[in-house]
Amino acid sequence: MLLSDRILFLDGEALVIDKPEGLPVDPPRDGSLSLENHLDSLRFGFKRWPLAVHRLDRDTSGCLLLARNPKAHGRFTRAFEGREVEKQYLAILEGVPTSDHGTIDLPLGKTSTAEAGWRMVVDPKGKPSVSHWEMIAVEGDRALLRFRPETGRTHQLRVHALEGLGFPIVGDPVYGRGGTKTRTMLHAERLVVKRDVKPSIIAEAAFPDRFAALGFSAPEGAAPTRG
Repeated sequence: MLLSDRILFLDGEALVIDKPEGLPVDPPRDGSLSLENHLDSLRFGFKRWPLAVHRLDRDTSGCLLLARNPKAHGRFTRAFEGREVEKQYLAILEGVPTSDHGTIDLPLGKTSTAEAGWRMVVDPKGKPSVSHWEMIAVEGDRALLRFRPETGRTHQLRVHALEGLGFPIVGDPVYGRGGTKTRTMLHAERLVVKRDVKPSIIAEAAFPDRFAALGFSAPEGAAPTRG
């Protein structure tokens, strides 16, 4: 797997890759490969390795922004923290919502137990978490949704799907019925970061084959299917 073949956007300060599912952004405890093992191939003439600006879960594929210098990293990080970044995700749910669109506003907090480990839960005292959603298609007893999160909390869409809509994302091993051999069906399809002087960073990741394998087609206007 060559991440240099999965470039969605590239200029002097920014790089967006189509991260494959199964690749963690941060080095895992088990010592398996992560984004760090690929950073040297993403220098494209720069001496520094690019720096990830945000995180996608191991199972989540799609648009991942990296900064090519520390100043850009700081600006992009502030844009994410200030809710100035447009993000779109696709998810397949283990069920069909009763309406076709809406907004989920559920604050999230972290909990941990010795038996089950840590997870995110709805917590009135937690951090604000807002996700807008619309239903794109239905196949059998599953639905393809597009999420537009305003905030970027850990596991936000996974918890909002379960607690806000009543159905987990297909394959989710923590909040759904997935296991160790399944992949959570979540894909970061579009990312837009506005900049003061330079043109906006706009990246779109193709509809993944794993979604097509469950009977869904790419939404109208989406990039061609890709594994």
